[in-house]
Formats: sequence, structure tokens, C-alpha cells
Amino acid sequence: MQKLVRADILGPARFAPLRDELRRLNIERKRKRRVSVGPQVTLVFENRDTMKFQIEEMCRAEELHDDAKIQHEIDTYNQVLPDEGQLAATLFIEVQSDAALRLTLERLVGLQNHVWLETGTERIRAVFDADQFTTDKLAAVQYLKFPFSPTAIKSMATDLRLVVDHPNYQHEARLNELTRQELAEDLVS
Repeated sequence: MQKLVRADILGPARFAPLRDELRRLNIERKRKRRVSVGPQVTLVFENRDTMKFQIEEMCRAEELHDDAKIQHEIDTYNQVLPDEGQLAATLFIEVQSDAALRLTLERLVGLQNHVWLETGTERIRAVFDADQFTTDKLAAVQYLKFPFSPTAIKSMATDLRLVVDHPNYQHEARLNELTRQELAEDLVS
């Protein structure tokens, strides 16, 4: 997937009058790319458009106008974007309270070894961003990538499942046709 460059980002002044419409479009885009796996884990598959909006929002919130600071945001979020033959996602662990969150995160230590995409006969293990966790802690938001083989890319058109097989959390979600189409586009862009 082509990485973002400074020319892709409007910056706070040019983004402000367009924000409401771009936000509406981003919400609609993410709705197609959001997959819940059980009651507490959700993945949003990211692409250039979702990351571009995220960068615009960060620049607006932090009032970044300096090109070097905007470029730093671009560089940071480009790391989330997938490389060729990959899908990228943000994984959210969703609970209602801080106390429940702490308990849930403790229960899910080791999650990085238990998130998969399955298609046809292939099982594609998620590669978590190693800088985000340690062996005894888990953050509620994680960035991960799924490296696809050419065979897996072909078979995902008809079947793609997201599986979490952690000993304390075992759920599966079958991705619908609209989501599979969105993700197939990511793999060829």
C-alpha cells in the first residue's frame, strides 16, 4: 500500500471547513472495515484513507502547523499502514469500566499469539507491533498486520474468518462480502 506523504495532508486550516463531511465519510468507511470478534475484541482494518483522516485529526487536536511536526505524524501513522501483501488493523479491547479493563487485559496477556485470519486452508497469524507490549502486559489498543500469501489472497474472496483462540477468549467472526471486498482492494493498492 502506498504510504502517505506531506502533500496528502491538508493541515488544520484547510481541514477545518471539510472536517464534518470527511468525518462522516470516515465513519462510513470504517463501518465497512470493522469486525467484532466476540463481546470485547474489535478490529478495524486500516488503509490510506483511514490513516489520512487520523493524521488530520491529530494535527487538528494538537494544532500542528509546522511541516516537520506534521511529517512526524505522517511517519508515525505510515508504520501502521500495511506493506505489499499485507492487511493492517487496529485491535480494540472494549469494556465498560477501568476496573473491568484492567482485569480483561490481565486475562488476555499473550493475545499476540492468538489472533488469526483464516481463509481456505490457510491460517494467517497476526503480527503485533512489538513496541506496544511486553510479555506480562497488554494495551487496550494494538496495531497489527496480517501477511497474505498469493493463495490466501485468492481464497479470501469467498471466505475469510477472524479468529481469536486465546485460552481465556475464544471467538470467531466470518467477514461479510462487503468487508472482504474492501480488504481485497487493500491488497492490490
